[in-house]
Amino acid sequence: MENKKYQLQFFGKGGELFSIFIVNFLLQIVTLGIYYPWAKAKTLQYLYGATEFEGSRLQFHGTGNEMFRGFIKAIVVIAIIYFSYFFLVYQQQILIATLILLLGIFSLLPLVIHGSYRYRMSRTSWRSIRFGYRGDRLELAKLFWKGAFLTVITLGIYGAWFSMNLRNYVMSNVRFGNAQFKYNGKGGDYFVMNLIGYLLTILTLGIYGFWWQKTLFDYYINNLSIENGEQQIQFKSKATGVGFMGLIIVNLLIIIFSLGLATPWAIVRTMNYVFSNIELEGNVDVEQLLQTEENYTDATSEDLADFFDFDLVI
Repeated sequence: MENKKYQLQFFGKGGELFSIFIVNFLLQIVTLGIYYPWAKAKTLQYLYGATEFEGSRLQFHGTGNEMFRGFIKAIVVIAIIYFSYFFLVYQQQILIATLILLLGIFSLLPLVIHGSYRYRMSRTSWRSIRFGYRGDRLELAKLFWKGAFLTVITLGIYGAWFSMNLRNYVMSNVRFGNAQFKYNGKGGDYFVMNLIGYLLTILTLGIYGFWWQKTLFDYYINNLSIENGEQQIQFKSKATGVGFMGLIIVNLLIIIFSLGLATPWAIVRTMNYVFSNIELEGNVDVEQLLQTEENYTDATSEDLADFFDFDLVI
């Protein structure tokens, strides 16, 4: 099969997303925050539904009910950790309390990553073909703890390798029916890229920061592919530093001067920029993709991810 270019587009509109945001905001106020899981589900359903690949929209099948059950479980987990912390503080065991709090939260992070990917991917589909995540919880935890330990003892230097190893593992365990994603980032490349970006941003009084973001975006995208046997779709970035500058500055201005009300338009602008600057080329016959992934409805880690302000790579 000859190489072809695939169409990936975003059709969301700021006004439509704004109406969802307003209703979500009002209902969360009226329900004292209880409506949050349903608000998140509606937002994700809109954003995924506005994303089109090869003429067909993605669908997010997660529901507010699923996320609410996960939300309650997440609150219980966080409450236990903080109850233990405050109880030990009350007992004047400050050092032990702090260690338990840090270890408790830190030990949750690999579980949050694993569970969030497993839930979000299994609840996403294209032409009724579900995505999936096949990572192993224990294997990911070992990778995470090893990377975290080496990052600490190297005073942060190993962080680039930690980040790439984690991304390589997670992304390479994402499935699209019987096809799978592959990511091939290297810690050394990532370290040099960030070092240069950091130094040049300082020397240019922040101006190079936009090109730094463009370089990181290029690296994330250009190392990503979808494979199905010998067939492959390669992702390629077309982003520019000037484009990132315009995107970020305009988004900041419209959010600041609208007192946050224009956030939906900023989100749509960002999504449009991202999708319009990604090219996909390869020889995967998407008409032959098969359903292979199981359905998974436990949203506990998805809600824990919100507590830690963690979001998915894709």
